[in-house]
Amino acid sequence: MPGGQKFAFFLPNTFTALNMACGFSSILFSFNGKFYNACLALILGAIFDLVDGRLARLTGTQSTFGEQFDSLSDLVCFGVAPAFLVYNCFFSEIGKLGLVVSFFYLLCGALRLARFNSNIEKVSSDYFQGLPIPGAALSISGLVLFYLKVELFKGLIYPFILYVFFYSILMISNIKFNSFKSSPWVKEHKKTVLFIIFLLLSLLFIFEHYALFAIMSLYVVISLVYFFAKEGEFKDVFVWKS
Repeated sequence: MPGGQKFAFFLPNTFTALNMACGFSSILFSFNGKFYNACLALILGAIFDLVDGRLARLTGTQSTFGEQFDSLSDLVCFGVAPAFLVYNCFFSEIGKLGLVVSFFYLLCGALRLARFNSNIEKVSSDYFQGLPIPGAALSISGLVLFYLKVELFKGLIYPFILYVFFYSILMISNIKFNSFKSSPWVKEHKKTVLFIIFLLLSLLFIFEHYALFAIMSLYVVISLVYFFAKEGEFKDVFVWKS
């Protein structure tokens, strides 16, 4: 294999490894009580996760190995790390209940990844079947960042239990979340899309304690409203489709 082609195969996997490294760093930060840094590590991991797949498609180096490596990396960064984050930030003092809630998030994340891998040829790329695990991890990070700034529900634990449980369930639901990959509007308004992306990144950079929580909450609420109003019924939400 020529040197340039070897580099093309190596580059996407490098970003996948960096994604895993961010998850590992987030776990270490969580153990040391540095929750702000733990959240930033997860955000950086999400950026690396976006890059690796696009690099593989651009260079034509998609492979079964790359897909499996990416899933394992996602489980570490967006499954294990957020579970440690919520446990150490919110649940460490409530005993077994905290362990169960944190593990439930991890379990749902693993099931979400397994279903995605098994259905990758069956589900349209226009939408995600259930909330993607990076989206759930960013929602958890957004909550922690918001809590660190305003001390939301200080002294209360059940709102956080419900929040984590809700986003865990969303991952294994059949609710459709728009991926924007084949959106006609996105293709026709590329400059507007670039401006929106720049605006969102600017808001995240300036108001990181509020923006991530607001953006992820808005995305989830709009997706839920659209699904129940246009496409689905409640009875279909938790039917495991494979």
